[in-house]
Amino acid sequence: MSLVREEKILIDGPVGQIEVLMDNPGAPRGIALVAHPHPIGGGAATNKVAHTLARTFAALGYAAFRPNFRSVGGTQGEHDEGIGETDDLLCVLDDARERCGHLPVVLAGFSFGAFVQTRVAKRMEAAGHPAQRLVLVGTAAGFVEGTRNYDTEAVPKDAIVIHGSADETVPLDNVLAWAEPQDLPVIVVPGADHFFHRRLHILREIITHNWRH
Repeated sequence: MSLVREEKILIDGPVGQIEVLMDNPGAPRGIALVAHPHPIGGGAATNKVAHTLARTFAALGYAAFRPNFRSVGGTQGEHDEGIGETDDLLCVLDDARERCGHLPVVLAGFSFGAFVQTRVAKRMEAAGHPAQRLVLVGTAAGFVEGTRNYDTEAVPKDAIVIHGSADETVPLDNVLAWAEPQDLPVIVVPGADHFFHRRLHILREIITHNWRH
């Protein structure tokens, strides 16, 4: 695999330009769309978890696209509680397909970004073009202090859902309550906080080991 290079691109979105960081391994086998955490908490495409997700998928041969949500970095518009952000991610996906072709699509998200990706997955399914797989980390579900109550969409059974046992932002019980009615497994990382401090390598290993080649 050739050296992955990161570049910044700007695309036209529904309410103005969207700033996107792209990690392209060259001759990609698929597209990975990566969504960052909540802007209110300082979330951006440069977030360490989002960066880890992008680099993990680039190492797996996917072209990884990490847009900044509205009001973050060079992305225009105002925060829209996940509604406009869903539209923006689908717009970024359209652009990614123009650049890379109609390849399999992986949706990956962290925290608020994971919540938005469940919405994107539902829209893709309804359009008849479902995602290949979802990877959700620290998923915002239920009541999250300081932001809102998240009504997170159901996801396919093969989604990789990873959560820290010591998550202080989204309690593990929130995610278990969301996953239980779906019979959806959750991979729990013992001792990990919301941002997976000192445990980012575990995220990378979990995804890599669970990936279908």
